[in-house]
Amino acid sequence: MSRVKRGNKRVQRRKKILGLAKGYRGTKGKLHRQAKEQVIKSLAYAYRDRRQKKRVRRSLWIIRISAAAKLNQISYSQLMHGLKVAGVDLDRKVLADIAARDPQGFGQLAEKARQAIG
Repeated sequence: MSRVKRGNKRVQRRKKILGLAKGYRGTKGKLHRQAKEQVIKSLAYAYRDRRQKKRVRRSLWIIRISAAAKLNQISYSQLMHGLKVAGVDLDRKVLADIAARDPQGFGQLAEKARQAIG
């Protein structure tokens, strides 16, 4: 069996890892072994947090809608149910934006929801 000479493949592979680890503190950005461990961990965090970001955003929207609903003397669950019954098809992202930017408009939506329930 012939001997395999790797040429510059090893250097290229190490360079790629150190490029991904650029900006890390200490040995994690300089030494290949520590950089490789940190890059693997960082990529795993990035994958996980792309999904977590969606959960966090939705949670924030719900908190904003709930706070605005309480200012209009209606609970979050009653507001969402009332809007559904009234046939208002606005998602939480849009409702949170309306709650933050246009309190009067949100008040009208809350009143519409209140009338639809009761």
